[in-house]
Amino acid sequence: MSPTQVVVIVIVVVVVAALVAFAVVANRRRALRQRFGPEYDRAVQEQDSRGAAERELRERERRHAELELTPLSPESRARYAAAWEDLQVRFVDSPAETVGDADELVGRLIAERGYPTGDFSDQIAHLSVEHARTLTHYRDAHEIRQRNERGEAGTEDLRQALVHYRALFADLLGEDPVGQRAPEQRHPDSEHDATSR
Repeated sequence: MSPTQVVVIVIVVVVVAALVAFAVVANRRRALRQRFGPEYDRAVQEQDSRGAAERELRERERRHAELELTPLSPESRARYAAAWEDLQVRFVDSPAETVGDADELVGRLIAERGYPTGDFSDQIAHLSVEHARTLTHYRDAHEIRQRNERGEAGTEDLRQALVHYRALFADLLGEDPVGQRAPEQRHPDSEHDATSR
């Protein structure tokens, strides 16, 4: 073989290897995007680079694989759905307390499914592997609950927190516990209007 042929062969091999490497990286990236949805973009924003974010997401997958997750029994699912419905009814009379109860109920469901329930950011990381599409709701509910504890959340904020908690709750439960209706608010004017008719 002539030196020119050797150079051409080496160039072809390098180009093919680069194309294969690019395809592997693109496939991994696509798989992570599909699995993590909006959580992928959030990780990219929070990390120094896309590569660091993808390493973090793959590490979440590795830790998640070590968990012993269990599906809920039909009895357990029915018990949680009934507890959620009770929560929504109680919201009318005590919204601030109910948001705290919703957080506790979601925490119990997370634990029963087999997820760790310690630090909130660790909890989010473990949940993100299978429940990434509802984590924004969970983060928003958590933030509103914290504002509520400081006395900074109004009734509409609390109603929104319950709606956010329900999104993750339904995802973990495998069904919406009470359909698509949001918790109702009792307005003093509407009670007066009803009695004056």
